Amino acid sequence: MIQTIDLTGRRPSAAELLALIPRSLTDVSAASSIAQELIDDVRARGSAALLDQAERLDGVRPAQVRVPADEISAAVATLEPDVREALEEAIVRVRAASSAQVPEPVTTSLGPGASVVQRWAPIPRVGLYVPGGKAVYPSSVVMNVVPAQVAGVSSVALASPPQKDFGGSVHPTILGAAGLLGVDEVYAMGGAGAVGALAYGVADAGLDPVQLITGPGNVFVAAAKRLVRGQAGIDSEAGPTEILVIADASADASIVAVDLISQAEHDELASAVLVTNSVELAEAVVSELARLAPFTAHRERVAEALRGPQSAIVLVDDLAVAADFSNAYGPEHLELQVEDVDSLLSSIDSAGAIFLGRYSPVSLGDYLAGSNHVLPTGGQARFSSGLGAYTFLRPQQVVRYEESGLREVERRIVALATAEDLPAHAAAVTARFERDVPPTAS
Repeated sequence: MIQTIDLTGRRPSAAELLALIPRSLTDVSAASSIAQELIDDVRARGSAALLDQAERLDGVRPAQVRVPADEISAAVATLEPDVREALEEAIVRVRAASSAQVPEPVTTSLGPGASVVQRWAPIPRVGLYVPGGKAVYPSSVVMNVVPAQVAGVSSVALASPPQKDFGGSVHPTILGAAGLLGVDEVYAMGGAGAVGALAYGVADAGLDPVQLITGPGNVFVAAAKRLVRGQAGIDSEAGPTEILVIADASADASIVAVDLISQAEHDELASAVLVTNSVELAEAVVSELARLAPFTAHRERVAEALRGPQSAIVLVDDLAVAADFSNAYGPEHLELQVEDVDSLLSSIDSAGAIFLGRYSPVSLGDYLAGSNHVLPTGGQARFSSGLGAYTFLRPQQVVRYEESGLREVERRIVALATAEDLPAHAAAVTARFERDVPPTAS
């Protein structure tokens, strides 16, 4: 069902670990040509292109691209009570955790009349993508919208694929979540075309271009985000979901197995990886996967993900090697199910989100932990972070020098400008201290 990678008796180097890491065969660049065609079509034909793409790719033609405000209000009113209560609690928790991510302005004084202020300015307008393929994700509405609001973003456009079962509109649960957050600009559009529409705008749909696009999606969404980068900013090129569990002999094999299955049910390309120094645990987890997977609702999807090249059980000699493997992998979700969690945590430096102990499953982070579930995939956690309020903020340096402050550094600026053969740079400073000599009386 799932492959085993045996690293016992070895201490691979960082380069060797990178070569050993199991990954899906997804290639974002392979989708680029199709994504570019869809984007170009939207730029050329606007709403007509989006409607044609919906009919061809989603199997339904929406009545219009923008969802009417009264439809959003109706979706809020018809939310299932338990779903509404869960969404409202998720909003409270994500808002609280996101608020801790907004830095206060800091003033650095460098001498009399010389200061630099570090301030954080929100991006004015953002586009948020909420997928709608194999599942419906109202939680992704919360994870995208709340940090943007906390950051102070003033204009939010939300896109989600049209649904055949709902007459070509956005799924009502998605609309209900948007309405709870006060978002009234929602578009029934998906895939690469939607990303292009957000980046370049669609005049006949009343959609103005955005400065930043965030949110997960399929390989065509990822390819489109790569293509529009420069026209608009992006958070990351999110790919199929990943879970990596580091566990020792103290872990419960059934718990490890259900956690691996929980992420495998997302997609056939989802990655489920266990790294352990216990052969007995590894064997028990294999048995539990075989026992439990056939009874989950999405058993075919789970089976395909577990037997794919991106999933594995990795055997190591000790937890130090397990940490090295995880850091090289850079997982989207990392669970630590070991006896000494804090000691192992100190060795971890690359992960989108880290879940500690038996009672912190990834599913908690997906919904109600307060953390954000829009996280880097495909090893991007080695150099980037998940979505947060900081994603929607731009650090700006505000320079305030008085005459005394500039005079203090005048000579040094002139020296450096002269060394770089940029005399006009020096003149822009010295000119401020030159005085006209009064004419001499005859």
